[in-house]
This record gives sequence, C-alpha cells and structure tokens, in this order.
Amino acid sequence: MAGMTIAGLADAGGVGVETVRYYQRRGLLDTPDRPGGAGAGGGIRRYGPDDARRLRFIRSAQAAGFTLDQIGELLVLDATDDRARARQLASERIAALDARIAELERVRASLHTLARECAAGLEGPCPILTAFESG
Repeated sequence: MAGMTIAGLADAGGVGVETVRYYQRRGLLDTPDRPGGAGAGGGIRRYGPDDARRLRFIRSAQAAGFTLDQIGELLVLDATDDRARARQLASERIAALDARIAELERVRASLHTLARECAAGLEGPCPILTAFESG
C-alpha cells in the first residue's frame, strides 16, 4: 500500500476522497508534503500503510459511535498510551449506548402494545395510526 494516492487511500479506507480531505482538515489525518517541496507544484502526495491504518481506525471508531472530537483524543492517547483515559472514553460511550438501547426497548414495547391493540379491534381508528397522530 506504500505510495498510494489520495484516491487509493480513500479506497483502502472505504470512504470518498472528500472524506479523507475532511479528516485532514480536522487534523485526524496528516497531509503529506508533495514530492520536491512546496514550490514544485506538480508532485502528487503519497500515503502509506500507516495512513490507511489510521483511516480504518477513524472509521471503526465512528462505527462504534465516537464523535470526531473523541476520535481525535483517542488518536492522541494512542501515542501516549494513556489507558485510563481511553477506558474512560469507552465507558462513556458504553453508557450512551446503554441509554440508547433502553430507549429503543421502550419504543419496541410500545409498538408491540399498539400492534396487539390494532389486532384486537376491528372497528374504529387503528391505534397505531392514532398514536402517531397524537405524538
């Protein structure tokens, strides 16, 4: 993977080129120098395996629900080996997931109840539809 263009890096990370550029603007990914220095103007930036690994890390952390700010902090922690802070961030994420799961379970239970009520009655408005109208 050494010597990838930005398009190759994006492909390796399963994202678009604009996403790579956005991560660079956010400071999550480095922007390599152009060959021949800044004044050369025509050189193509090249990315290596470490860039692809970092991009995959960012995508995986996003899939776990971390914000880009939190991901930036995790990337800094990776360099410092601050396990306590990494555990704290993970614990905060777990708590947020638990709250979301509890909310989804309440919604699921409500929908089950509405579906049973809908099946039980053949006359009048459907409880499912009226529940959404009043919400």
